[in-house]
Amino acid sequence: MGDLAGLVYGITVWALPLILAVTLHEAAHGYAALMMGDDTASRMGRISLNPIRHIDPFGTIILPGLLLALGGVMFGWAKPVPVNFARLRSPRLGMIVVAAAGPGMNVALAVISVLLAIHLLPHMPRDIQGWLLLNLDNAIYFNLLLAVFNMIPIPPLDGGRVLVGVLPAPLAWRVARLEKAGMIILLLALFVLPILGGKLGLDLDVFRWLVQGPVDTLGRVLVEVLQ
Repeated sequence: MGDLAGLVYGITVWALPLILAVTLHEAAHGYAALMMGDDTASRMGRISLNPIRHIDPFGTIILPGLLLALGGVMFGWAKPVPVNFARLRSPRLGMIVVAAAGPGMNVALAVISVLLAIHLLPHMPRDIQGWLLLNLDNAIYFNLLLAVFNMIPIPPLDGGRVLVGVLPAPLAWRVARLEKAGMIILLLALFVLPILGGKLGLDLDVFRWLVQGPVDTLGRVLVEVLQ
């Protein structure tokens, strides 16, 4: 029974903040698209707080769990929110707003989690403070991780779509063409380069450079600013 309780405890402190972060990230994309003129996500039920509508079983649960257990890079994905960019008012501006909405939501959730950890947690019953602290710590980490990772300027990530929206048309077209190969580029950079670097005696840990370092820095800044 003790092992089962420990398993349930571990699942709640990791799965709850991750599912909330992913669900609100995706819902924010859909809501932003609706506000910018495209109701595709709304009609398909994707502006929802029901995580089942957004979770990809393998990409959101199984793969991140395996990587976490193996001590590797936290990597995964949710079901993409359907957006018809041609229906957006001002398609280029709309693309930027819709793409930035997901990471923006994650930053907002990280800020809320820091505020709760600093100002509310000390007033909660002692017997649940440890559980709440782990949930809030993981919420801060997961939300900053999603925000930073998704703002890497490579399509199909949100940062790539923002980049396409702000670049002049000739350059935007060239960047947009990377969308089909973008995920392969990311996988090679995150998983293959570190292995290759280890064999060559080089530090090619792209995840640490581009994601983990900024996440740690942002976390420290939020705590210092919001105390």
